[in-house]
Amino acid sequence: MDQATHNKIVSFIWGIADDVLRDLFKRGKYPDVILPMCVIRRMDAVLEPTKATVLETKRMLDDARITEQRAALCDASGQAFYNTSKFTLRDLTSRGSQQQLLADFEDYLDGFSPNVQDILENFKFRNQLQTLSKADAIGTLINKFLDPDIDLSPAGIDNHSMGTVFEELVRKFNEDNNEEAGEHWTPRDAVRLMANLVFLPIEDQIKSGTYLLYDCACGTGGMLTVAEDTLTELAAKRRQQVKSLLYGQEINPETYAVCKADMLLKGEGESAEHIVGGAEWSTLAHDAFPAQEFDFMLANPPYGKSWKKDLEAMGGKDGMRDPRFKVMHQGEELSLVTRSSDGQMLFLANMASKMNGKSALGSRIAEVHNGSSLFTGDAGQGESNIRRWLIENDWLEAIVALPLNLFYNTGIATYVWVLTNRKPEHRKGRVQLIDASQWFKPLRKNLGKKNCELSPGDIKRISRTFLDFKETPESKIFPNAAFGYWKVTVERPLRLNSQLTRQAIETLRFASGDEDIRAKLFDEFGDDLFNHFAKVSAALEKRLADWGNDEDEGDDEEGAGGKKGLPEKKRKKLLDPKTWERDARLLEAATQLRAALGDAVFDDHNLFRDRADAALKQAGIKLPAADLKQILKAVSWRVETAPPVIAKAHKPGKAKADPLRGLFEASVDGKPAIVEHEPDSDLRDTEQVPLLEDGGIEAFIRREVLPYTADAWIKDDATKIGYEISFTRHFYKPQPLRTLEEISADILAIEKEAEGLLDGLLKGAKP
Repeated sequence: MDQATHNKIVSFIWGIADDVLRDLFKRGKYPDVILPMCVIRRMDAVLEPTKATVLETKRMLDDARITEQRAALCDASGQAFYNTSKFTLRDLTSRGSQQQLLADFEDYLDGFSPNVQDILENFKFRNQLQTLSKADAIGTLINKFLDPDIDLSPAGIDNHSMGTVFEELVRKFNEDNNEEAGEHWTPRDAVRLMANLVFLPIEDQIKSGTYLLYDCACGTGGMLTVAEDTLTELAAKRRQQVKSLLYGQEINPETYAVCKADMLLKGEGESAEHIVGGAEWSTLAHDAFPAQEFDFMLANPPYGKSWKKDLEAMGGKDGMRDPRFKVMHQGEELSLVTRSSDGQMLFLANMASKMNGKSALGSRIAEVHNGSSLFTGDAGQGESNIRRWLIENDWLEAIVALPLNLFYNTGIATYVWVLTNRKPEHRKGRVQLIDASQWFKPLRKNLGKKNCELSPGDIKRISRTFLDFKETPESKIFPNAAFGYWKVTVERPLRLNSQLTRQAIETLRFASGDEDIRAKLFDEFGDDLFNHFAKVSAALEKRLADWGNDEDEGDDEEGAGGKKGLPEKKRKKLLDPKTWERDARLLEAATQLRAALGDAVFDDHNLFRDRADAALKQAGIKLPAADLKQILKAVSWRVETAPPVIAKAHKPGKAKADPLRGLFEASVDGKPAIVEHEPDSDLRDTEQVPLLEDGGIEAFIRREVLPYTADAWIKDDATKIGYEISFTRHFYKPQPLRTLEEISADILAIEKEAEGLLDGLLKGAKP
């Protein structure tokens, strides 16, 4: 089909929308009618020659009471679909009333095979029929699509050309409704670039055979179509015969219907069976191809979109068992589960989990993301773990920064991630970053936020830069480890002074929490709360039930007022006699300690702790470790000059001094020992140490930390590995500073201008 015929058909069908649907539907709803009607008309024309055969086969199957009829009816129709209604579209052009036409048209639609029913259901086409019928528009719509000026039969237009027409209509509708387009529609210029990045590196390795292509967020199927065309074209150049099987998953019903319809219109019935979608088919929570591996994968997943609903359906972060997002890596289980507010990186992890590890070509992936995928997520968190998993497995080949405002509904920076599990030798262990943000062609008219496009020359330039794999101002090459770092926890010792003051001891009376409430209850019920709880328990329960009713309690602790009663968890704790008994026990023990040790200030908390242990032992008081810790905490405070608090002392010969890792030489009871200090959580800090740091973590800490905090040490078991990629840092081009001469000239010019203004004001003031 030549371009003129193509344009004529597209323009004619596009015109039907304005001729028939204007004032009946908003423009954004036009595709909900035109696209399914286009599908119906094409299928009607394709099925027309075998209509009688299908009806006869249907009759025979029914007479034989055979329930599984699909395969036989497809054989009869010679297609991957069929229609068992007695009507064709032409039969519906002469009806006496709209009611009869509507009934017959619905009967005609009901006759289609299940795969077409799936398309119509997801288009929600039947929902539009009442509106069309009331406006007497169904007959007009059918007649328009049967117009002899456009022949949609196989004799007039082949399957491939019909698919091209359908895709062009989809494109025009999306661009016409560009505010929503970006959610399900990736500009074709960006898709062509992605296809080049996937296929060009292995162009000379493509052999005759069948290849599996996959898009985990396939929208209307444009990426799959362009990828298939690119693969076929490159194979044809080398005289290779390839067959592409297309697989896709899409959660949006309408765009899923478009995608599946496109496959059927192009005669790709087998691929249409591999397009799975609808509202229940979330790629994250409901993987349609859990055991399948693919050769080539492309996607533009949703970014900045919450996946909390999916996360809950998958058992939450703790209950997640999906092998796509819980992986073993270098003997360690990595959680790839990202923040629930943005699941875009999970789509990349999903694709990486489906890479073909058996074939010579392996798999190649191109996926679009926004900038947050480069750096969001701290070491050990999902996003960082995904980057680590991809880079340390040496799957990340390149990342390409695209121009701003390239997509329809967003002006933010976007990037194409290129992955493969068969890196060529010269790329192994390295990642290429390409800044293509300035390579674009401005559009004469904006399409939503899209104000530029990648011209064929721009696509060729980016592809050539990628294939050349050379250092240029726009292409930087790094070893994998350049993006990694250790997140090191740096501890400093807790230093305390201690004193058993009455004021400090009194705070233990309400050590179980909710001090304001407990203090008020103590004012009302007194020592019975601690000594005779059973005596006041009933009155206490009633008091708590009425808590917050009095106006004077309206300003109580947050959560205690404003509503009748208290939160159930807090109420139960206040009614638990053990909490009051514990507080009384703490208060009594601290009081006895004060009697034994006095109220002198202890500059060394270690000495105070030893004296307290001895005093309690002498008094015959046994306290759980948590209770003793609570008392010591209540009567101590931080002092920078105090000796470090010893957490653990090792017997001589049992440990070796290593101050960098918290093992210090000290004297305990007059004997040399190796001690560990209690860390001060308020002084805890973290450092990011590059994986390529000369001398590693130790050299970094000795150079950057110890000169300023000599008592610091590393908490080894808290060290985590993270990965982030900073395009800004690697491609930053500082603006040259202005010279002194330029600045002086500007100042003199401003002064001269100011003098002229002042002279004018003075002259104007003269009488």
